Amino acid sequence: MSIVTRFAPSPTGRLHVGNIRTALHNWMLAQKHGGRFLLRIDDTDQERSEERYVEAIRTDLAWLGLSYDGEERQSDRLAHYQAAFETLQAAGRIYPCYESSQELDIKRKIQLGRGMPPIYDRAALSLTEDERAAKEAEGIAPHWRFKLDHEEMITWEDGIRGDQKFDPAQLSDPVIMRADGSWLYMLPSAVDDIEMGVTDILRGEDHVSNTAVQIQMFTALHAAPPRFAHEALLVGREGKLSKRLGSLGCDAMRENGIEPEAIIAMLARLGTSQPVEPVLDRKVLIESFDLSTFGRAPAKFDDDDLQRVNTAIVHQMPYDAVSERLPEGMDAKGWEAVRPNLGTVSDVAEWWTLVTGPINQPPFDADTKLFLAQAAEALTWGDEPWGTLTQALKEQTGRKGKALFLPLRQALTGLDHGPDMKAMLPLIGEATARERLQAAANS
Repeated sequence: MSIVTRFAPSPTGRLHVGNIRTALHNWMLAQKHGGRFLLRIDDTDQERSEERYVEAIRTDLAWLGLSYDGEERQSDRLAHYQAAFETLQAAGRIYPCYESSQELDIKRKIQLGRGMPPIYDRAALSLTEDERAAKEAEGIAPHWRFKLDHEEMITWEDGIRGDQKFDPAQLSDPVIMRADGSWLYMLPSAVDDIEMGVTDILRGEDHVSNTAVQIQMFTALHAAPPRFAHEALLVGREGKLSKRLGSLGCDAMRENGIEPEAIIAMLARLGTSQPVEPVLDRKVLIESFDLSTFGRAPAKFDDDDLQRVNTAIVHQMPYDAVSERLPEGMDAKGWEAVRPNLGTVSDVAEWWTLVTGPINQPPFDADTKLFLAQAAEALTWGDEPWGTLTQALKEQTGRKGKALFLPLRQALTGLDHGPDMKAMLPLIGEATARERLQAAANS
């Protein structure tokens, strides 16, 4: 059986590191096994869903390179959910409830005050037909719950958590339809997974109890449940997923110069026993993807670590991957010369001015000016002009180390640090190099 995974975001905001990680792991699982990865837009919440976020989700996935093999929108599938609703209703697995949200909240508080779990008491099941009719005559529209079967334990072999067992009597019958007729997550998600042929669902551990409920929904709809795996949630340095971290989305990361490959490398192994490394080749990450390496402890995300991974990724990126983002006139040799000094690709423009100019030379003392005048005279061009120049000056002046190299760097680039001068001097060129040395000597 071919593997089919899915990513099912709600278009109520931008993708952030938590759901990017979910999308990535489902994509990697499908890629590793030659399966299919589907995008499902969970937009049944009409009040909060926005079309701009649907477009943003597609844009972000494309930027990350997470291509999908099909897309569905829940807002286009309402008739499918209604049909499933009617099937379950005919089977006695759905029932109407008339409590207000305030009444349910009071019930929960009373249960908690008595040290009891806040489980729905199924009071609506004891209503007679006349009592239901009376409530509806008062204008009270019902919400609808799925009736869990309390006779059998709910069990499954979780791909990360191992054997799972839930007593359905310790779970509330979930609300599947609001009083206004709008759908909640549970039933539409199960219906879609059945009809889209989803075989594997990899999601956060906050969905474990949802899985227990949905397994009964699959069974009630005469479908075999998919395989489930629940990964530990992301936390920040402070021990929880902070608002700052939770809002760290693709748009913010793009603006900060983070490469998609750095995000992929960071999130691919975060929370596993495998080391997080700046792996540029996705095939390596896909081949090493293994649910058995996922741990149960919260996965710590640190954006400083992401910056470090990003820097290491940039230092590996070939010219062809960045050529369209480089300053005019910068060729492969220029990129390779500057690349080791970059934190982000956008930093390249600043370093490229060392070649194109203008530069700001520091003030030099008299002895240094004399030395730089000698350098202008000694400058000759060949395969390795920097090595030829420094060797000649070393022999002529007796200078070595910092006293030899630093004034030359400062005169030629205006800085006392930067890319390797062996690579930079040929880019600056003979005429410009001599002009800068002479200008420094005469300053």
